[in-house]
Amino acid sequence: MRRLFVILPDHDSCKAVVNDLEQQGVPEHHLHVIAGLNQDTADLPKASVWQSTELLDGILWGVALGGTAGMLGGLLVSAFPPPGMEVDGLSLSVLAAVGALLGGGVSALISSHEHNHQLDSFEAAVAAGQLLLMVDVPRRQVTQMQETIRQRHPEAHITIARRKGA
Repeated sequence: MRRLFVILPDHDSCKAVVNDLEQQGVPEHHLHVIAGLNQDTADLPKASVWQSTELLDGILWGVALGGTAGMLGGLLVSAFPPPGMEVDGLSLSVLAAVGALLGGGVSALISSHEHNHQLDSFEAAVAAGQLLLMVDVPRRQVTQMQETIRQRHPEAHITIARRKGA
């Protein structure tokens, strides 16, 4: 999937693009609108915490780092076991899983309050009263969706997200 970022001048234009994309078969859960506080978005698909924060990346990093820390801690305990304690493979797995859960949870709490840095370049437009429509489309349909939006809505400015690692 690729994410298209579409800057639109006003609510009516955004609503028209959303309707056109839904008629093209884009499901509503692939459409996410971010607007300023003074914008009425009641009839538009709003961006959730998953689109507007770094929550997903934070969870992934937390699970990876926490799992690694748990595994390293388990290896340390197995190399230097406390008197009367025996550490086996199951214990190492449990420690890694507990570390991953704790790391993911703590990181989720922290990253859920950090804004999505992919949105930084659109901050001024949203502050100026424009709306940001994020559209998630399969890679093979990116060009078709861009052409559809540009033909029917010349007022739209489209940018394609470059996903991390993609």
